Amino acid sequence: MIDRESAEQLIDLAGRYARDKIAPRVAAYDQEERFPRDLLAEMAELGFFGGTVPVDDGGAGLDFVTFVSFIEEISKVCHMMGCLLSMPSGLVGASISDFGTDEQKRRWLGPLAAGTMFGAAGVTEPGSGSDVAGMQTTYVRDGDEYVISGSKAWISNLDIASFLITFATSDRSLRHKGISAFIIPTDAVGLGLHPYEDKFGFRPICTGDVILDDVRVGADALLGEEGAGFSVAMAAVERGRLGVASRSVGVAQACLDAARSYAVDRHAFGRSIAAFQIVQSKVTDMEVGVATARLLVRHAAEALDRGERARKLTSMAKMYASDVAHRSATDAFQIHGAYGVSPEFAIGRYLRDSKVLQIVEGSNDLHRALIGEMSLGLREVS
Repeated sequence: MIDRESAEQLIDLAGRYARDKIAPRVAAYDQEERFPRDLLAEMAELGFFGGTVPVDDGGAGLDFVTFVSFIEEISKVCHMMGCLLSMPSGLVGASISDFGTDEQKRRWLGPLAAGTMFGAAGVTEPGSGSDVAGMQTTYVRDGDEYVISGSKAWISNLDIASFLITFATSDRSLRHKGISAFIIPTDAVGLGLHPYEDKFGFRPICTGDVILDDVRVGADALLGEEGAGFSVAMAAVERGRLGVASRSVGVAQACLDAARSYAVDRHAFGRSIAAFQIVQSKVTDMEVGVATARLLVRHAAEALDRGERARKLTSMAKMYASDVAHRSATDAFQIHGAYGVSPEFAIGRYLRDSKVLQIVEGSNDLHRALIGEMSLGLREVS
């Protein structure tokens, strides 16, 4: 774990890099639906992908409080870059870090944390969505191999991923008890990757369907114990939700900054629109929302730093922060008026992406149900 001074220096470096290098190019690569490889290489050189991955495994060994601040700084400019930087610590890397063998960590986690390799996580399915226990993808044991068949939807990093962490069940009737996790190279025979095009939001990241047509993998592809895949998935999802919450705070802050700047400069009826009470009210809501969302995300990060399970807290942080991001984007768009639709202003991108933030890593309707069940003792918190 790095000291506080070093942590502040890293966060400051992230902010400066985002403003100087990412900001001038984000509108273009968002439109083109791609990540610039040169920027990814630069960030790898700077160690930006290391996150919370332990130093012994090739990561930066950050504490979670530093990690969420780091992701927020990047996300103020481009939360999709924040998404890619969070994956080694979240949805992709956490599974290997917590459940992988030494060989799996060496082969996959180290390069992932170094930014020299990218991965994908295949959890969501066309029919089951957020109901992980209800997945339809199956596997059978054939001697020393596993044969996996099924499909996944809305899987990211299809253009750059070298491997896919995915989940399948040996018996659908067993629900979560029958699920196992596997690491599959993306060049495996029978694995088909089919990207979507012209997405509403989250445009730079390549997302699409994954088809597993009797994909054969060896015993070394099993991640964790057979039948323990649900636990593998939940550990990764918990960290992933923290990343989404951090990115949402970054987007909300960007909306607030854009709204303040525009309101001060824009004049109507002979004065700055910042003088109008309705504009002040919207900015106030944004200020309060950003501050409270940031505190909730930090609270969840502190719990993880203490070694606690933070299932309820990360769910709360993801739901609340993404709702704040969308409300902030909506209000900021309203303040911009007709200029909100202009590509010269980033607010249109913030509005599109903030809507998707409410859906990824479990829709906010799902989180509202989960939090209610945990609060009422109907579902285990840890």
